[in-house]
Amino acid sequence: MSRAEISAPDVEPPPSGRAVRRTPTALVVAVAVGCAVALALSVARLTAELTRSPTRAEAVAARSAEIAARYRTWPAGRIFPASLPYTLDGARATARRLGIASGTGCASGVDAAMVKALDALGCRAVLRATYLDQSQGLGVTVGVVVLADAARARRAAESLTPHGAVLGVRALTFAGSLAGHFTDKARQTTAIGNDGPYVVAATAGYADGRPRRGHPQPDLITLTRRLASGILTPLTRPVPLTCDDRHFSC
Repeated sequence: MSRAEISAPDVEPPPSGRAVRRTPTALVVAVAVGCAVALALSVARLTAELTRSPTRAEAVAARSAEIAARYRTWPAGRIFPASLPYTLDGARATARRLGIASGTGCASGVDAAMVKALDALGCRAVLRATYLDQSQGLGVTVGVVVLADAARARRAAESLTPHGAVLGVRALTFAGSLAGHFTDKARQTTAIGNDGPYVVAATAGYADGRPRRGHPQPDLITLTRRLASGILTPLTRPVPLTCDDRHFSC
């Protein structure tokens, strides 16, 4: 009796003779759940970071950066308001702004003897405006000298402090105005203030242009100091920190 030969079905052998491994469904689910949990934790941490209040160090840094940028972000009329109140001998008065300089170069805003020292400290700008006192007999030029940081500003204030001669910020003259003759030669006194990255230097003289002779009158010295303070104080006053404000970087 002949035997019937039955051939085995064609089966493709595993590649390289290795067995095929199948990933269990439970393992796939576990990996997916793990990824979802990790994503949820990351989102939670990011949300907490974006919504938390700034730390003390971050708040200080944000306020300092906002103040340091004011010479660029504030309009000129805010840095130098149209009027500045002051008090002399107990009487209240108001100085009126004559005009604001269009240029902001350091070399054009201060005496030549001061330029080299300010350049070495990295002077960024010198902003100037001239005011006329209430009696309209005195002109006062107020200059804002901008440095990179508070340490350099303190050193700049020292270099701008006059020693005998009236040097520092140059008089800003507006020809044809009531102080049209107030020039560098008419400067009588200078006042210096410093806070943060700013130095405010004010110089005053008679509107009719008379040159300096002897010591300036005490009222003229007081007026110069108070107008300098009237510019420096609001320019460096901190404001409430608001991270939604584009001027702050929290």
